[in-house]
Amino acid sequence: MRNRSVTHPVGSYSNDAAFQALADPTRRAVLDLLRQGTRPAGQIAQAFTVSRPAISKHLRLLRRAHLVEERREGRNRVYQINAEPLKAVDQWLDHYRIFWQTNLASLKNFVETEYAREQKQEQEEKQAGKSKQKKNKQYKFQ
Repeated sequence: MRNRSVTHPVGSYSNDAAFQALADPTRRAVLDLLRQGTRPAGQIAQAFTVSRPAISKHLRLLRRAHLVEERREGRNRVYQINAEPLKAVDQWLDHYRIFWQTNLASLKNFVETEYAREQKQEQEEKQAGKSKQKKNKQYKFQ
C-alpha cells in the first residue's frame, strides 16, 4: 500500500477522489442541491428517494473527496459545497474543451464550405437547365 502523504500532500485535493465522487449520479444531484446553498443532512436526504443511510454514505464520500464541507450546528450536520476540487476537475476538462472547440470549429468550417459549394453547384445546374429550356423553345419555333 502506498503512503498517501507522499503521493497526495496534506491540503491537496485528489483528482481521482473527485472524479470517483462525481461518477455517481446521486452524488452529482447532491452537489446540484448544495449549489443552491447550505443545507442540513436531513433536508438533503428528504430530496431523494433513497434511504437516509445511503445519503449519509454519499455525503461521506463527497466529504472525503473534499467536494463538500461539513459543520455542526446544534444537533444537525450542515453541508456546503467546496468548489476548490471542482476547479481542478474544470482545469482537467479544459484540455478537452480546447480539443472539441478546435475540432467543432473545423467541422463547422467544412460543413459551411460544402454547403456553399453545393448551393453554387445547384445554382449552376438551374442556370444550365434554364438555358437548355430556352434553346429547346427556340428550336420548337423554327
